[in-house]
Amino acid sequence: MKIKSSEFIISAVKREQYPDDNLPEIAFVGRSNVGKSSIINSLTNRRGLAKVSQTPGKTRLINFFLLNKDFYLVDLPGYGFAKTAKTNKDKWSGFISKYLSGSDNLGLVCQLIDIRHKPLDSDIESYHWLLDCGLQVQVILTKADKLSKNAAMAQKALFKRELGLDDSRIMTYSVTQNTMRSELIGRIMTALEGHY
Repeated sequence: MKIKSSEFIISAVKREQYPDDNLPEIAFVGRSNVGKSSIINSLTNRRGLAKVSQTPGKTRLINFFLLNKDFYLVDLPGYGFAKTAKTNKDKWSGFISKYLSGSDNLGLVCQLIDIRHKPLDSDIESYHWLLDCGLQVQVILTKADKLSKNAAMAQKALFKRELGLDDSRIMTYSVTQNTMRSELIGRIMTALEGHY
């Protein structure tokens, strides 16, 4: 599939604000600063479509991007927000979990994890919570270009063991390498076909 068009549609915090056209959605979740906005820009080949920041916790709303007039990429605020008041954390996690557990159009959740670190409790807990919600989860180890090929393979093997994944449910990703972009688009398409 070729991505021919992409546009920002809306930022939302509650169901009444979500798009109401019943198009399928692919959500991106992960810790703050893991690269959710960067991966959306990489997939759409549009630098600056999703706002990228060096400051963790910059994305504070659920952002919907329409691709090919066919489906949405949904950029969610990060879990494990840095430099943020606890009340905001609670509020954000509340509306994020409502979206994830309550969307009828959610075909796939891409959980992004920084490949350079060992699995964190928040990543493991979030992964199992998503599965408990009955969601299909694709784990994406981001920033793969920051490690040697051998180190990246070792980290991928570690995450496979920790999360009990097979190769179809985990992949490495670098925004600098087009082959990984094609693979992720393929996995998204497969999920959408299976969902509808």
